[in-house]
Order: sequence, then C-alpha cells, then structure tokens
Amino acid sequence: MSVVAIVGRPNVGKSTLFNRILGQRKAIVEDFPGVTRDRNYAEVTRFDKHFTLIDTGGFEPVSTDRMLAQMREQSQLAMEEADIILFLLDGREGLTASDHEVAQMLRRVEKPVLYVINKVDGPQQEEDATEFYALGIGEFYTVSAEHGGGIGELTRVLQELLPEQVEQEDTETEVRIAVIGRPNVGKSSIVNRMLGYERMVANPTAGTTRDSIDTPFMYDKQRYVLIDTAGIRRRGRVSEKLEKYSIVHALKGMDRAHVVMLVIDAEAGITDQDMTIAGYAYDKGRAVVLVVNKWDAVEKDNYTMKKFTEDVREKFKFLSFAPIMFISALTGQRVAKVMETVAEVAQQFNLKVSTSTLNKILQAAEQKHPPAMYQGKRVKLFYMTQTAVRPPTFTIFVSKSDGVHFSYQRYLANKIREPFGFVGCPIRINYRDREH
Repeated sequence: MSVVAIVGRPNVGKSTLFNRILGQRKAIVEDFPGVTRDRNYAEVTRFDKHFTLIDTGGFEPVSTDRMLAQMREQSQLAMEEADIILFLLDGREGLTASDHEVAQMLRRVEKPVLYVINKVDGPQQEEDATEFYALGIGEFYTVSAEHGGGIGELTRVLQELLPEQVEQEDTETEVRIAVIGRPNVGKSSIVNRMLGYERMVANPTAGTTRDSIDTPFMYDKQRYVLIDTAGIRRRGRVSEKLEKYSIVHALKGMDRAHVVMLVIDAEAGITDQDMTIAGYAYDKGRAVVLVVNKWDAVEKDNYTMKKFTEDVREKFKFLSFAPIMFISALTGQRVAKVMETVAEVAQQFNLKVSTSTLNKILQAAEQKHPPAMYQGKRVKLFYMTQTAVRPPTFTIFVSKSDGVHFSYQRYLANKIREPFGFVGCPIRINYRDREH
C-alpha cells in the first residue's frame, strides 16, 4: 500500500485535511479495552486505489523556536518514507520564510509533491493564492479542508498519481512473518539466529537496516518468508531524530504479513511506541507473537519473568491471545523455540471450524448465559458460521445485532476460543440481523 504524507507548518490544517481525505474523524479511543493511543496513520480505502495516509503534524508539540526544525524533520520523513507528499500551506496567512525553505527541500525530491493551499473559501482567497507561485512551482491546488472545497479535485489527482495495485498472492502454503519493533531492539540479530547465518547487517547502531528484506526459507516442510522491517532509513543528522517514525516501516511490513513478531527490548522495557505498533498489528488482524529480546542482560530473581509477563499482559490487554517468548539473540537462548511458536500460531491463524461444531458451541454458550434484554425483548442467537481465515472470522445471525452488548460479544469470543485456542490470533465476529 502506497504511503501519502501530509507535511506543513503547525496550524495550516493538516489534521483537518487528514480527516477530510479519510472521510471520517479518526477516533483516538478504540472500543476495545487497552487500545487507547494517538492515531497519526490511517488506511484510506474509500477510493479505487487504497493508500496509507500520514498526518506528520500530530507527532509532537511544536514550540515556536523549534518550528522550522520540526518542519525540516517532518519533511525529511516524508522524503524518505512516503511515496507521495502533500505540502500543505495556509492561504489566509500567506507565504512564510519556512514555507520557502521546505519547498526548496521538496524540489529535490524524486517523487510526486502536490502543493496544496488550504483555507481558501472564496474568490478573493483564490486570487490571493497566486502569491504561492513565488515558490517556483508550476501548479498548486486550492482547498478548504474544513468545508470540503477542492477536496474532490485533489483526491482525483492523487488517485491518478498512485500506482496500480497488485494483489499479493495469498497462497495457502506460504506463511509470511514480519519482524517488527523499535530500532535497535535486536530484530536483525533475531532473524540471523533464526536463519542460522548472517542474512542481515546487525550492529548496535540504531537504524542499520535500510529497507525491508524478504528471505524465504523452509521449516518442518513448510515454506515461510521472513520480512525484516528493522529500523528506519537514515541519511543524515536530521533524520536521526526520527526514531518514533520507524512505525512507517512496521506498517509496510505488516501489510504483507500473516504473523507479526513484535520484538520488545527487555532492558528498555515496554514503551509507548511498542504499544502503538502492537495496536496496528491488532487493527490489521494479524497473528502476533510477543518476543522479549536481550533477556540475558536483565538482572533476575525467581520472580523477574513473572513480573515482566504481568506487565506485558497489563499493557497489551488487547493482545491477551498473543504468546510471550523470552529470548536472547546474542546468546541464542530459546531462539530455537521461536519458530515452533510461529508455526503453531500460523496453523491456528488458518484454522477452519465446521458450522455444526460452531453451532454446538453457540447453543451451549447461550444456555449457560443468555443475552440481555434489548428494547423489551431478549436477543435471540440463531446460528453461526465461519466466513474467513487469516484472521479467523465468524458471522452470528441474531434477532437484533444492535442488542448484542459488548461484554456479551467478549463472552462469545472466549467461548469460541476455549475448544480451539486460536493462539496468537485475533478473531473477528460479525453480527447480522435475521428475521424470526
């Protein structure tokens, strides 16, 4: 999926444009316990060509004295990681010195840059926008992100620039594994240990890996492909400040993966960025294995592993199904067990359950704990069937889908997991109305 980044000064309307292109206000709080995080990325799927949209302005507060430095950093991110850049300018405030400087940087980029003048709400502002030709650009687009003016033309041009999308072959026989995590948590070292040879350049300098590298291999007569997404490309002092943007690589890797190995640094502990990356893996419906690396470097007593496990479970509540592994890529401790776990998770991710078995589970669950009343009537559960794998997805036909309370949905999900496990897998349950 192509990446489109919005860059520009603070308060030019980047977040408003982000929501307008997305077609909705992006919720900060999800409806699943434990998935509460800021969202600066979204998959835009309402047009013919889908893409990932990045709102660069939301990453950190910008003080006046650091404004230009922040703009340089965000523009550097876009130049390195995005496929198309939307440079947003303020039509009311007009041209500024920092706009000139960023435009100069962007002219050297060998990828499409769309110059977008925001807050243009009438003929006079359309006329005033001509001053932006002083940037030395041939064309710009005037929009009102707040009211929607000009957005149709902008998205049309954007769709023309996006490459044709080719569906990745999702064969039943191949399992793709993305190794993700913050820079310098040991992803490349783990890959090398798993493969048994130095496939990746691994050293203590964060950001060593320049691009995602795919490595096919066989394990127990099964074909796997390792996608190493380690680090973020770095080409100078400015982009060395961009560690938190490494999630761009993680997103690209997750797009193609079935199983996500999220690597956590045992010495550093669990960070907000770890939780953000994990949240995206959950949103994308990927199977997940939590890998705690550098376990050899942690001072331990009889309770260390138990305490760390409790901390992981507390912070990753939405990944309660994910197995946790404690390893050391440096010494090789327990690395051999990683593929055993990944193989089990991949098998569960592709598990298909018969409709008759599912309906026995549904009937037993309803008898033990009937649904609550809704609008004066008890909700009836008719039948359930599995509609997809990767992730396991089920549809339950009910009398009133709106009446199935969130807590009861969790109850049914747990009842489906009990006999089969679905270790490492999120499961999706859709509720559909059916007349009596």
